[in-house]
Amino acid sequence: MSPLADAAADYLRLRNRLGHDLAEYHRLLPRFVAFLDDAGLPTVTVVAALKWANAPEVDPTGTVASHRMTIARGFARHMSGLDPRTEIPPFGLTPPRRRRHEPFIFNDAHVAALLDGARQRRTPFASATHHTLLGLLAATGIRVGEAIRLDRGDIDETDAALTIRESKFGKSRLIPVQPTVLAALQSYGRLRDETHRKPTTVSFFVSTRGNRMVYPCIHAVFRNLCDSAGIGANAAWPPRIHDLRHTFAVKTLLGWYRAGEDVDARLPILSTYMGHRDPRWTYWYLSAAPELMAMAAHRLDTARQASTR
Repeated sequence: MSPLADAAADYLRLRNRLGHDLAEYHRLLPRFVAFLDDAGLPTVTVVAALKWANAPEVDPTGTVASHRMTIARGFARHMSGLDPRTEIPPFGLTPPRRRRHEPFIFNDAHVAALLDGARQRRTPFASATHHTLLGLLAATGIRVGEAIRLDRGDIDETDAALTIRESKFGKSRLIPVQPTVLAALQSYGRLRDETHRKPTTVSFFVSTRGNRMVYPCIHAVFRNLCDSAGIGANAAWPPRIHDLRHTFAVKTLLGWYRAGEDVDARLPILSTYMGHRDPRWTYWYLSAAPELMAMAAHRLDTARQASTR
């Protein structure tokens, strides 16, 4: 290993011990070090970081260049304590260029159409599986991957709750569900056990062959259901299955505003329920729907008027 590679390994070990999630760093930092080694550079320079961040294989319209520069800048800070020749790239050299995907917010008719379409799948068991899974996503806002990873023991029928394991950020959480949701899960579970009397997996949702469900299959069915029902035909962005999660968050916030709840105080609850690592991601939903944005603005204006009286 080169001296730079040794320094990069030390840097990653240090940050891992501090609890940072460095999956992207472990993937990209060795590439940056190899780039520096190939150029014969003993440490990081601004020019080298720019060249690597904007390499020919990087999509100029995406966020990769910005991510690369963030990684180069972090490593440069580390190297500056080891080599005074190190140059730390300033902020703003490679701003992200991709506009965030505008979520498609499903209304009640859209959700009903999805579930009705799922009921018409080719076999009764496939119908029940996709109907229950899509209904669970719409009713709880959990991620698709979290639903796929549910095991039979993760359904607490006594306390009407789900244990979400191995979430996006490696944390587990317990989420309560409505009685109607629990009843739907119980009904599906009985049908699954009758269909597959000798289970080969502990997975709660299984395919017609009895295996744990996989994302491509679920996505393909969802896409077919949306197209068949004409859901989002005129939308700026086609609906994604992840938008069921956005819809759940927006509807929850709308319900709180309409009920006169202190939304700022309750947002951390929603953040925990949805498994967000940072509450800022939950605050983003405030701008995800025009009606929600209008309610938030009205609440703010009312508060300002009251403070000036």
